[in-house]
Amino acid sequence: MACRLRLLGPELAAAGLGPGLAVSTEPHLVPAGPAEAAAAASMPERRRLEFLAGRLAARRALRSVGLECGEIPRASRLPCFPPGRAASISHSAGVAVAVARAPGRDTPLGCDLELRPLPAGAARLVLREDEEALLRTAGSEAGPWSVTALFSAKEAAWKALRASRRLPAGCVPRNLRDLRARPYRGGLRIENRAAAALAVHVHVTTAGPGVLSTVLGWST
Repeated sequence: MACRLRLLGPELAAAGLGPGLAVSTEPHLVPAGPAEAAAAASMPERRRLEFLAGRLAARRALRSVGLECGEIPRASRLPCFPPGRAASISHSAGVAVAVARAPGRDTPLGCDLELRPLPAGAARLVLREDEEALLRTAGSEAGPWSVTALFSAKEAAWKALRASRRLPAGCVPRNLRDLRARPYRGGLRIENRAAAALAVHVHVTTAGPGVLSTVLGWST
């Protein structure tokens, strides 16, 4: 995973983003303050360690763009960052990744890590009919994309679009099928079906048995 993030480094830097990585087996993985401790207190052990690893990954991502950050509490199950700091966090199978935005940039924030591949049957929960060509394995400029990759890319895009101030009122996507994916610049362009002009460019890369998806910017 660390190698994947290093390979992505130049693209992330060009987009005004910085990466962070942490694992739940790191020694001395402890809350950074009372708010994190309170949030973690009621969690099962594995979930608690992934939560703390996610917070550590976010602090490392912020540090990579020159920003320090203390504890990161929760608000409605979402991370709540202090003013001037923003990051997206994802974790899977004990590994946590984060991407943080550099000061002065307006890059949309979204990342998703999936280390457990999804079954083919999950496609109906992710795609609509106008996206099925993405799953073709031969003879198609649109494919092939796995269900896991499409789920991960849409999850990263959903995080970015949901948090954007550009999102028109009443256009919050309810689920991943409310987003449309199209091939774009070696990755995917993912748009909000209710506001198609609002779209992001998502880079998808393999990560062990799964994938890592990162939003690299707005898409026209």
